[in-house]
Amino acid sequence: MSLDAAFFLALLLSTLRQTTPLLLTALGGMFSERSGVVNIALEGIILFGALSAAVFVERMEASLGPAPWLPWAGVLVAMGVGGLVAWVHAVVSIRYRADQIVSGTAINLLALGAPSLVLTYFYGNATNSKEVQSRLPLLGPEGFALSPLVYLAFLLVPLAWWVLFKTPWGLRLRAVGEYPEAADTLGVNVYRMRYLGVVLSGVLAGLAGAYLSIGFLNQFVRGMSAGMGFIALAAMIFGKWHPVGILFSTLLFGFASALAIQLQGTDILPAVLVQAFPYVVTILVLAGFMGRSRPPGAVGKPYEK
Repeated sequence: MSLDAAFFLALLLSTLRQTTPLLLTALGGMFSERSGVVNIALEGIILFGALSAAVFVERMEASLGPAPWLPWAGVLVAMGVGGLVAWVHAVVSIRYRADQIVSGTAINLLALGAPSLVLTYFYGNATNSKEVQSRLPLLGPEGFALSPLVYLAFLLVPLAWWVLFKTPWGLRLRAVGEYPEAADTLGVNVYRMRYLGVVLSGVLAGLAGAYLSIGFLNQFVRGMSAGMGFIALAAMIFGKWHPVGILFSTLLFGFASALAIQLQGTDILPAVLVQAFPYVVTILVLAGFMGRSRPPGAVGKPYEK
């Protein structure tokens, strides 16, 4: 294989890996905002999911030894924890009609401090967990093997499209996010649909966190999400709250992150610019397309029956 071909193959694989957590999180954010609830807590939920998956698998290994089923159990734990954290946000935002931005920010702030306490308790340091030995297997031909969660993330795109636009449940979800009063008049339980949308966003963000800690790396590192939750929200807006649009927008952001990784250690651009490249792309996209994207009509507005 030539040097150019090797570079482009490495860039392609890195793009798919970098896109995966963004795609999972952005799809989750789509379900939440389609129901009418803003969930900027996705960044914190990613961290909670990554922490719970890594700590659960490592603690179980310490008790039972490595096992092939352990990482899958860790994925389920991360999804459960993500759904639980999102449920807290849903209760505060839907039942008590608190400011959704403030509630999400509080969860993000909690996600900055809580992992340090957990890591200090189990490992005596506030920065990272021990490495896990049980990891998700890689699937695919030699030289192109990827985590099963990569394939799952891309398969969720047509599934999310079908659920959102071709099922009665998806119609009800979109209705409560656009015209909750009209949906309520027709017998749709607005509160229940919004709870489901927010919790589903947490489940997918928790899955993204599990991918980072036990599907991509093999441990939890403090702050390992590195703003992915916010980039995913930008990708969701850029993709106009549509699964296919989100796919292409997350591929763009994933490519920007992958290119930054491939350019590290080269003299093409200064190191600071290389590291900032994905975030610069995020800012440019938001600046250029924020006004052109129309959000769901009732997003961010508490509903009172």
